[in-house]
Amino acid sequence: MVELKTDVLVIGSGAAGMMAALEAAKDGASVILADRSLISRSGATIMAQMTVAVALGSQTPDSAEFHLADTLAAGRDLCDVPLSQLVCEEGPRDILQLDEWKVGWARNDDGSIRQAHAPGHDRPRCVYVDFLSTGPAVAKTLRTRVVRQKEVTRVGDLYITDILLTDGVATGAVGFSLADGRPVAVAAKAVVIATGGLTRLYQRNSASANMGGDGYALALRAGATLTDMEFVQFFPIGHLAPRLVGMDPIMWDPFRYKLGGRLLNAEMREFVNDYGNEEAGTYNVTRDRATFAILSEVKAGRGSPAGGAYLSFQHIPEAELRASFGPVIDKLAANGIDLTQMPVEVAPIAHYHMGGVKVDTAMRTGVPGLFSCGEANGGSNGANRLSGNAITEAFVFGRTAGHSAALFAKAAGNADAPVPAGALELAAAAGPDGGENFAGLIAQLQAVMAADVGPFRTEESLNRALAAIAGLKARLGPVPPGAPGPYNMARLDWFDLRTMLQVAEVVTRCAIARKESRGAHQRDDFPAMDGAFVLHHTVTLAGDDIVLGRTPVEGRTIREVA
Repeated sequence: MVELKTDVLVIGSGAAGMMAALEAAKDGASVILADRSLISRSGATIMAQMTVAVALGSQTPDSAEFHLADTLAAGRDLCDVPLSQLVCEEGPRDILQLDEWKVGWARNDDGSIRQAHAPGHDRPRCVYVDFLSTGPAVAKTLRTRVVRQKEVTRVGDLYITDILLTDGVATGAVGFSLADGRPVAVAAKAVVIATGGLTRLYQRNSASANMGGDGYALALRAGATLTDMEFVQFFPIGHLAPRLVGMDPIMWDPFRYKLGGRLLNAEMREFVNDYGNEEAGTYNVTRDRATFAILSEVKAGRGSPAGGAYLSFQHIPEAELRASFGPVIDKLAANGIDLTQMPVEVAPIAHYHMGGVKVDTAMRTGVPGLFSCGEANGGSNGANRLSGNAITEAFVFGRTAGHSAALFAKAAGNADAPVPAGALELAAAAGPDGGENFAGLIAQLQAVMAADVGPFRTEESLNRALAAIAGLKARLGPVPPGAPGPYNMARLDWFDLRTMLQVAEVVTRCAIARKESRGAHQRDDFPAMDGAFVLHHTVTLAGDDIVLGRTPVEGRTIREVA
């Protein structure tokens, strides 16, 4: 067994995790920043190529209140307003801090930070780094700061299986080293979950391979509450065809709203406004509405050959395309795509999760000593996340969680809780080898979620998914296969499937309970929004049983803000 000790343990090293680690260290805490992969090179941030929403007002007058109004409108009256307000008010501080750290925000001719107009915003509000490099630039900038911070110890290839609890207080975590298989116990005075979302549950997704809902399962098993788990955001224009190698499938969005890329059905007719939208040439419809429009055309038999819609830039002069796309044009040409001569096919792809761990504005989870940040959190985005808010909330929530965790650790003094008996039993267990193909079972789960718990849902499809999940759980078995060892992928797949099945069941049960259509949650059997469901569904565990509850929405509705 490997034993480590720190003041604050941060699990996950995307933007939220690195911000938490930096803030906790700044407050005087020793920090272990742990990740199941390479530090800062896994998760969602490194893959985020587009914009970051923040009310800087650098080129158009703006305010946090205007940003909040757009956030609440996108969230369809389900945003936890204190959390949303925190993002909108604190976001400018962090964007300017990243600017001081030389992240490289694009500039206007006068030297001010350039801001683009993204879907759902009432004005240009989104900063970015040139040519689809925002996420990698953010990750590199934060990684550079982390490496220089001597109070932060970086531990990669560490798979966390469970949070340690002592008398109901989070006192660390246990897991195993992927490099050699040894069990690992990390004693900590405070723990921060920063593990991202759950989009790996779906066949078509824009996430890295480690976004299977780890943080949700860790928090749930530790006694925390989850909220809004039914709301999975599908990015409407994920690349579908022709084959695209070495490029992000969600790259099309900024070019669509910047240049006026047209969404066309099989009849080569624009259709988005047929579904109650008013793009009026601005191409700024929110993601849930665009997803609904595309899939409705496909269901009506007017989809493209690969099962999506056409995205066309053929009406844009070549010089303008080159000026906007820059070197991306040449990468597309290498893939056989000439935007002046052909449309591409796009379709919704699982992209983000609005639900997650229920927290307050200090990022406390309700379990003393356990904090959460970034996409692992639920509530701030309601039923649909506003474009550009993801990295903003990663900064704000990460910094807040790191500060709160450091304060909690300082108050804990020299507490040094022992590792509870049996805590490492699962990580060290050696089960029979050569049985189930757990990677194959993960693929089966992804297919079930895509078919039955995707953008369009019914009572029948959701119950069918629950039955399939129960069948896969029966095949999981009580312990991982084989003996611990270096990069034992069969064991890793077992632990991933354990988490993914639990989280998939939670999402499905919450989707069954919400008998309406709102934002990213669309029920064919309940196609309208219902005022009776202006509430959050919450999830806790009672033993191994999932318990659903209901809580009111905190704060103001969009109508009260506007």
